[in-house]
Amino acid sequence: MAKNKYNLENLFSALADRTRLRLINLIGDSEVCVCFLVEILKTSQPKISRHLAYLRRARVVTARREGKWMHYRLTEPPDEHAARIFREVRTSLSEHPEFERDREKLERVCCATQLPIQLRRAPRPVGIAA
Repeated sequence: MAKNKYNLENLFSALADRTRLRLINLIGDSEVCVCFLVEILKTSQPKISRHLAYLRRARVVTARREGKWMHYRLTEPPDEHAARIFREVRTSLSEHPEFERDREKLERVCCATQLPIQLRRAPRPVGIAA
């Protein structure tokens, strides 16, 4: 039974990094291909993937592969207290000016009539509002 117990320490560790907070904010209620996260944060794909793996261990992100593309979506932790904390953090991020700018940048890139060259073959994020 102890194996299934949610590790609250993993959640707080996951939330203690600025890049991971930016990723949580960017993914929001959408499903986003890792390549868009790399483009918006101007960080290497391996570094973004390591941060996403950290979020997966905290059970706040799930991944889905589509061919060579990895898509990420937020999920609430299975523990009700952890889920409440996670919802509060997400609300706080959505109201922070820097994180709002990240989100606006993602929307501009995703909704552009022509994607940047490095994203032309990538699937556009699902659920991004224009």
